[in-house]
Amino acid sequence: MGRVTTRRRVVRLAEDHRTARPDTLAAEEPLEIRLGGEPLTVTMRTPGHDFDLVAGFLVAEGLVAAPEELTALRYCAGTDATGAQTYNVVDAALTPEARAARPLSAHRNLLTSSACGICGRDTIDSVRTHSRWDLADDRVPLRPETLYALPDTLRAAQKVFESTGGLHAAGLFTAEGELVCLREDVGRHNAVDKVVGWALKEGLLPLRGHVLMVSGRASFELTQKAALAGIPVLAAVSAPSSLAADLADELGLTLVGFLRGRSANVYTHPDRIAEPAASPAP
Repeated sequence: MGRVTTRRRVVRLAEDHRTARPDTLAAEEPLEIRLGGEPLTVTMRTPGHDFDLVAGFLVAEGLVAAPEELTALRYCAGTDATGAQTYNVVDAALTPEARAARPLSAHRNLLTSSACGICGRDTIDSVRTHSRWDLADDRVPLRPETLYALPDTLRAAQKVFESTGGLHAAGLFTAEGELVCLREDVGRHNAVDKVVGWALKEGLLPLRGHVLMVSGRASFELTQKAALAGIPVLAAVSAPSSLAADLADELGLTLVGFLRGRSANVYTHPDRIAEPAASPAP
């Protein structure tokens, strides 16, 4: 798995036993994102699918919404103490029109942790980036049975989590429950950015008729990222925040939480989800 994981010797405690053994950890390294050579932000991430991550981050910042607006992505020179390339700096180039529409001065230039993707914003209102897509008219129909199957499908596809137990996942599904794209990362927001960035490069935005499934909780930021990608349904295995529910309600997004086993809470716009099939009479 290369730089996605690393090995470390640990002391294992189990009941009255103490043994030394190797363990596999999910890698976490900084990624500096530049825009036209100018520093934009630094985020902590799991290496891998870095171009997807940067592309998705630019979508989340409202800087791009179509693949033709992002003209180039490249690794910049960066070496460690041994002189080896670190692949920890990515420079993105936008069209002059896209760059002029959203000046760089309006955006962040700070360290973003793997746990928080909106740290450093001045106010909550400034985070309410306006989406170019209208979610309210995307009437994608979903069956409860389709929703119930998503967590197991997501979990089965998490190859790096299988060996480390330390990564979040985001999966893009069709309304029929087909997994289209999965990405893993130490940061929940990074995993989503990687999925959205993949979709941008594939020319799939807006992602009408799709469901975004995340392995953790549904935060305000993840709700916004889904909306900016044109995704009408966000589902999470854990709880949403109150602000996430408010934003989803405002934007016309169906927000599903506590999706576990054969149950879920639908917090906003439940009309997209069909009534459960009636159980057969005994």
